[in-house]
Amino acid sequence: MRWRSDSSLFRGGGSVLRDSRIGTAVAVGILMGAILAYVSPHSWLSKTSEPTGGSAYSGYNTETAQFGNHLEREIQSLESRIKALQEENSGMRIKEASLEIKLRTSEQERDAAKMQVLTASGVKVKAGPVGTVRSLRTNPSVTPNEAANPALAKILSKIAINREVLVGISNNNVRDMLKLWFENIKRAKITNYLVVALDDPIAEFCREHKVPVYRRDAAINDVQASTGDNHAVSGLKFQLLRDFLVLGYSVLLSDVDIVYLQNPFQHLHRDCDVESMSDGFDNITAYGYNDVTDDPSMGWARYAHTFHIWMFNSGLFYIRPTLPSIELLDRVTTRVTKEKAWDQAVFNEELFFPSRPGYEGLHASKRVLDYLLFLNSKVLFKTIRKDERYASHKPVTVHVNYHPDKYERMLAIIDYYVHGKKAALDPFPDGTV
Repeated sequence: MRWRSDSSLFRGGGSVLRDSRIGTAVAVGILMGAILAYVSPHSWLSKTSEPTGGSAYSGYNTETAQFGNHLEREIQSLESRIKALQEENSGMRIKEASLEIKLRTSEQERDAAKMQVLTASGVKVKAGPVGTVRSLRTNPSVTPNEAANPALAKILSKIAINREVLVGISNNNVRDMLKLWFENIKRAKITNYLVVALDDPIAEFCREHKVPVYRRDAAINDVQASTGDNHAVSGLKFQLLRDFLVLGYSVLLSDVDIVYLQNPFQHLHRDCDVESMSDGFDNITAYGYNDVTDDPSMGWARYAHTFHIWMFNSGLFYIRPTLPSIELLDRVTTRVTKEKAWDQAVFNEELFFPSRPGYEGLHASKRVLDYLLFLNSKVLFKTIRKDERYASHKPVTVHVNYHPDKYERMLAIIDYYVHGKKAALDPFPDGTV
């Protein structure tokens, strides 16, 4: 009896316990659902509604993503079009500059041809009013003779623009400077350039870097052999340039210690046989000035006026294919093979010395280039870098001709003008130490 009573009580207690467990489970489930609904109110809706076509919120997300993708594609398309227009505009400017060069050259050749016809026919020309009289400035170009050097003619026909080419002459001794030279030429978007390689290693080096090269043997003569490698090689360039002019091409001859920042062909005048950068460092030294010497023993006539001009730099000059230009090259070549002389001094003497008893001067026209655009390193390190007026000035070229630490200064010049490091030139003294 007691057992039944106990058993009955046990069964009743078990039912109550089961009911309480179910209630607890339901309460916990409701609580968990409430928490999930609070944390992610739309996740359940989107999951349960996906089979029936998706909720409004899900559609909104999809449309937003599609619109974003469309907008991104539109932006990319516009950026591509802007880039294409910029390239087209740049190409138009290059074509415009090229046409301007062609027009100017044609006008000069026309004027020269007219003067030749008049001279040959013996027709006398009357002088016009004051200010209208102009003499012949541009000598006519020679008739190209491709038979003189067919190999070079073939190369130039592919790379020259408007029959003009930038030429550097190098051997393997200045390989590092040559690399800086052509890297900056490429950066300035100059395509009509050529390296005349004096040995096989530098020719192969140029080919490895996809640089146009012309291999040419040229022996340094005994007279120049003792002047040092740089001067000896420099003396060869007048001999090597002759073939270019005979083929009818104008040449911008360049040493390899020059940094190119702009295209120099867009800053030439082409109205003379020779255009050269100057060793001068201001208006009077670069362009010439009237100097007065004093000799007190002459009394009343103690003062005598003289004319001074700093030398044309033979490391960067533009020379046209004219007879006076070829005669200049021949004169300099002849002298440096016989005299132990600096080729730049000979170059200037032949350009400037007048005819006199026992000597016939060269009848070549000449122009000095803007010394603030075609910088020598004295102008840069003594003036430009210290004057705030030139803070935004960008030259065309910088020639490290006044300093022996050429490679280091070239690197600093590139940092200063190309990479915008305004302190790059600070460690260097004005001159040498």
